[in-house]
Amino acid sequence: MTFAATILTLYPEMFPGPLGVSLAGRALAEGKWSCEPVQIRDFAEDKHRTVDDTPAGGGAGMVLKCDVLARALDSAPAAGRPILAMTPRGRPISQERIREIASGPGVIILCGRFEGFDERLFEARPEIEQVSLADIVLSGGEMAALTVLDACIRLLPGVMGAASSGTEESFETGLLEYPHYTRPQEWEGRTIPEVLRSGDHAKIAAWRKLRSEQDTRSRRPDLWERYEGARVQPASGAQRKTKEPDQ
Repeated sequence: MTFAATILTLYPEMFPGPLGVSLAGRALAEGKWSCEPVQIRDFAEDKHRTVDDTPAGGGAGMVLKCDVLARALDSAPAAGRPILAMTPRGRPISQERIREIASGPGVIILCGRFEGFDERLFEARPEIEQVSLADIVLSGGEMAALTVLDACIRLLPGVMGAASSGTEESFETGLLEYPHYTRPQEWEGRTIPEVLRSGDHAKIAAWRKLRSEQDTRSRRPDLWERYEGARVQPASGAQRKTKEPDQ
């Protein structure tokens, strides 16, 4: 089954872009996924092909028109594919959601520009997921769409060489990935940790797990809090007591 990606954008020439090379490019050539950029401007009905207008209530910038976007969106049959709108107002996308999307028939991605979307689009099309990459603002949704697609494509069957490449990574287990080393054994007075040269696979696995936990705790306390909460299972229905209530 081909993973079908449809991207609604004002800049279709940006696709496949970097996804046309390396692993994603090879997978595209092999038919493991398809890339269909759609020009939103083609769905404007005035002679100037207008896709935006000034914000209601005043303010800087321009807003993408809901009627034009809806026509563009309706031209791309979902066929079981989720619809993502790339916007900094959206929920940060997770590796778990990426894996869910990659296991399906494909995705439709709507790329924002200017000040964003007319909110009525989301009211009229509640199936649209508003998603972001992080707490940052980009010039448009195209770069975010490329990133989301890359994250999905690499998980498609046969794209990565080793099956474990997609599972032993940051976020897959709720933790950051452990640090890696390779030859030379010594560099600028720094050596590869002895345990990694021991050949003892049990000790290596334990070291990697410990480092993942340590690095997650220090670098991403938000991830660590979720990880801790997920792995603590109350026994026999009893609730775990973590803090005495205020008296």
